[in-house]
Amino acid sequence: MAAILQISTDERRTAAKRSTFVSVAVNAMLAIVQILSGFISHSQGLVADGIHSLADLFSDGVVLLANHHSHRHADEDHPYGHYRFENAASLVLGCVLLITGTEMILKAVERLQSPELLHTIGALGLAVALFGLISKEILFRYLLHVATRLRSSMLIANAWHARSDSWSSLMVALGIIGNQLGYRILDPIAALIVGLMVLRMGGVFAWEALNDLMDRAASREEYEAIQATILATPGILGLHNLRTRKVGDMLMVDVHLEINGELKVREGHAIAETAQERIMLNHRVVDVLTHVDPVGAD
Repeated sequence: MAAILQISTDERRTAAKRSTFVSVAVNAMLAIVQILSGFISHSQGLVADGIHSLADLFSDGVVLLANHHSHRHADEDHPYGHYRFENAASLVLGCVLLITGTEMILKAVERLQSPELLHTIGALGLAVALFGLISKEILFRYLLHVATRLRSSMLIANAWHARSDSWSSLMVALGIIGNQLGYRILDPIAALIVGLMVLRMGGVFAWEALNDLMDRAASREEYEAIQATILATPGILGLHNLRTRKVGDMLMVDVHLEINGELKVREGHAIAETAQERIMLNHRVVDVLTHVDPVGAD
């Protein structure tokens, strides 16, 4: 079996930091432009989109913090390392989106209850909404490319967060167009839709992260691939009690290996070590705990 592309810890950390700083720059610029333009053009949807970009800045800060801490070496208090800092960061990301989405929904509902206070939105608002849409879509594609290469669930979550922003900018742009055509209520409706999208995505991220923190196993495809790698190791006659659990974006594996009971202890140990090396080489596994079970002995 060909080995997967190995990416060093330093390379993962550097690439994640670089991509997140790009996201910080884009979100900071958009937050300022969207909020100011939203107030100037009287667009609640644009202001909501700007607040969403501010939440993204906080999310990026969480990602940077997690990227720094999750790659720290194991210590006395954390003998298995700090990989789960990424899972915790993804949970925080989800909670931030839940809070942000709820606040956006409440503000939109408040504006919908006072339609007489709505204004016609100028061309500036539409231009900024379209600019935000294009910027967020480009950012999403860039972040997803980096996250997929690094196989980082936290960065993938942040990338799809950027995609939700591009959809929200699209809703805002459509709301502004409707407002300019005389349907002023469409702007707060767009803000409401954006809030619901953010709320849903926050719930998905938080639930996924919570499952990872509860020792969620690898996918069926990855489980079967690890099993095949073990069974292809010379000297292994079978296996049982194969278990996997997520730690950050990596996996830990426990397995009982069935080896010829007539072999010497040293020989059985060598076979188990070979299996361990093959698993860690071909899969995103950070540690393997093996137990040798003799079979075929008298």
